[in-house]
Amino acid sequence: MVGENCSSEKDNRFVRLGRYSDLSNQTEPFELQKGSGRKWTKERDLSQLKQCREYSIDKFEVIRIAGKHPFLWHDHWPVKNYAKIFECLELVDEIANEAMNVISRIRGIGAKARSKVDVAEEFNSDGSVDQPVPYIAVHMRIEKDWMIHCKKLEQKSNINQICSSKEEIMERVAHITGLQQPVVVYLAVADSLLEDNSILSGWKDGLVPYEKKRLGVWDIYKKYPYLIQSAIDYEVCSRADVFVGNSFSTFSSIIVLSRTQKLIGLGITSACGVGVRFASYAYNILGESRGPKMWMTDMSAPSLQSISYGTSNVSCYSNWKAR
Repeated sequence: MVGENCSSEKDNRFVRLGRYSDLSNQTEPFELQKGSGRKWTKERDLSQLKQCREYSIDKFEVIRIAGKHPFLWHDHWPVKNYAKIFECLELVDEIANEAMNVISRIRGIGAKARSKVDVAEEFNSDGSVDQPVPYIAVHMRIEKDWMIHCKKLEQKSNINQICSSKEEIMERVAHITGLQQPVVVYLAVADSLLEDNSILSGWKDGLVPYEKKRLGVWDIYKKYPYLIQSAIDYEVCSRADVFVGNSFSTFSSIIVLSRTQKLIGLGITSACGVGVRFASYAYNILGESRGPKMWMTDMSAPSLQSISYGTSNVSCYSNWKAR
């Protein structure tokens, strides 16, 4: 849905994910034709933008993106420019509230786990705590279709850092340094894995794994279509104190991009040696101390190649340069 123009002011964002029935103006949508692959050039993008300026689309609340495979991203977009989209994205209240309910549930369980052991908290004079109870989010790609795809990709690209077994993921998460335990590990997994109880076993003591069903929030998710479920998980993972994903997963890469944007907004352009809070890692690549590789998006990249198709070249630097 489209409303006001994007602005640096947080209260003036314009792209929102919501229900069609919530629209006040249910006119015919504006159809935006998009091609796929390298046939769709930056020159064609610019030409289309000029056409939209000449023919006002402000009266439309819905844009329908049409064409053959229109959502295959065009890798000629510089990462820094694409990242600006996140400044104009906002979930509608209904979905944002659902995500916050899930996060509240995770933090609540974490607080109970920490209350059972002697975990030092920094209290204010009034007894309140500045920082909420931390949690880890792991985008766990181990379902059968992914394993088949990543094995083929490893053979094709001659890279052996794409697939990760459940055991390897658990081992590397356990070796992230600086984690204050016990801590809840939220497993963002495909629905097909919700019946697989083995993903909850084998974790190191101090790491308390939960997926949607064990967390008691499956009723929140199952009433929505897959896209909205993914939007909720995206928000839960984006807000996690620590995120661990696969650098060849587009979903993981987008989350790390948004987290990198947030760190840059806080004046942090490198996570090397920075405290663990709000760090991101790639579990498919071995990092320091047998843990996952620390991961920030390379904001200087001239295209979306690494975000769209994955990369094994991840680092704790964003390569951000202010204009």
